[in-house]
Amino acid sequence: MNLKSNQTPSAVERIGVLGGGQLGRMMGLAGIPLGFRFVFLDPSADACAGSTGELLQAEFSDEEAARQLGSTVDVATFDFENVPESSARALQEAGTLYPAPNALGAGQDRAMENELLTSLGISVPPYHLVSSRTDLLEGLELLGYPAVLKTRRLGYDGKGQAILRDPEDRERAWQKLGESDLVLEAFIPFEAECSLFAVRGLDGEIRTWPLTRNVHSNGILKLSLPGVFDESLQAKATARMHAMLEHFDYTGVLTIEFFLFKGELLVNEFAPRVHNSGHWTIDGACCSQFENHLRAIAGLPLGETEMTARSLMFNWIGEMPDRQRALAIPGLHWHDYGKAPRPGRKIGHATLTADSMETLETNAVRLAEIAGGEFPALLRTLFD
Repeated sequence: MNLKSNQTPSAVERIGVLGGGQLGRMMGLAGIPLGFRFVFLDPSADACAGSTGELLQAEFSDEEAARQLGSTVDVATFDFENVPESSARALQEAGTLYPAPNALGAGQDRAMENELLTSLGISVPPYHLVSSRTDLLEGLELLGYPAVLKTRRLGYDGKGQAILRDPEDRERAWQKLGESDLVLEAFIPFEAECSLFAVRGLDGEIRTWPLTRNVHSNGILKLSLPGVFDESLQAKATARMHAMLEHFDYTGVLTIEFFLFKGELLVNEFAPRVHNSGHWTIDGACCSQFENHLRAIAGLPLGETEMTARSLMFNWIGEMPDRQRALAIPGLHWHDYGKAPRPGRKIGHATLTADSMETLETNAVRLAEIAGGEFPALLRTLFD
C-alpha cells in the first residue's frame, strides 16, 4: 500500500477530492456516516460538494493548491477526470492519491485510450488519428461515412464531437473542431449502450456491479437500467474490466462504457472515477459506488455489489420535474444536487426501485409523463 509511513488504512479520517461537483457531493454524503471528513478543491466558490465538507477554492491547474490538499488529508481522490495529470502528480508528491495519475492520464486522450485498450486485447471501434485535413480525408477513405470526429481531449456529454454523414458535415465539423488534435471513429449502429463499474481495493479484491443499459440524448445520459443483460455478456464485460484494473494496479471505482454491436462489446471510453450511470447503486445495490470507492481508497473491506431491487435512474438535466407529483410514485428516491438550474446542466436525478420489472415499468411510465419532454419516448426504447 502507498499510504504514509505512519498511517494504517483504519487511520484514514480526512479525504481530499479534486473536484467539488455532484460526484464529490455524493462521495461526501456516502462517507460522512462512515466517519470521514472531506476537503474539496474546486474553482467554484459555490461548488455543490462544499455542503458536505471544507472547500479549497483554486483552479484545477494550480499545482501548489493540489500539494496543499495532499498534505492536509490522509488520502485523496478525484471526481472529475479532466483534472490536469500534472496537478494529480503534484498532489501525489505531497500525499496519497487513488486512483493513480497514470489511469487519469490514459483516460484524458482518446488516442492513448484506444491504443491502451487495443494493447490489452479489448475491442474498440475502428479509428484514425487526425491532425490535418489530409488526415481527415484519409480517415474517411478508410472508415467511410458515417463516422464520428472527436477531439482527443476534454470531450464529454457529447461535447467536442460531431457525426459526419456527408462532405457537408465534414466541412462544418472541420471548421468547428479542426484547431484541436482529433480522432475519427467509425460510426457504430449499436443495439444498446451500456456501462460496467467495478471497485478494486488496496488488497487487489475486485467487486463488480451489474452491467447497466444506458439511454442518451444529444450525448447526455438520460436513463440507466441495470441487470437486464444475460450472464455471458456480463462475463465478457467483467473480463475486460479485470484486465484494465490489473493493468493500472487500480484502487477505487473504474467505469467502462460499451457499445453492444452484433452481440459483442466495443469500448466507447473509460472513466477512472465513479460515474453518472452508477447513481442507481445508491438506492438499488447493497453498497453504492460512492461508498465502495471510499472504502477502497481508505483500505476498508469492500461492500457487496448485488442489486437489492429492480432499479431505473432518471437524469435531470437543466430543470427538475414537479417534486411533489414525483414523490407520490412508489419506490421513488429523489436526489437534488443543490445546483442552480441551467440548460444542459446536471442538477439532480431520481431512482425508481421495485420488486418486479413489471412494477418498475408501470411506475417509470408515470414518472416519464411527469418529467415530460423526451422522457416518454426515451423510456419506450428500454421497454418496447
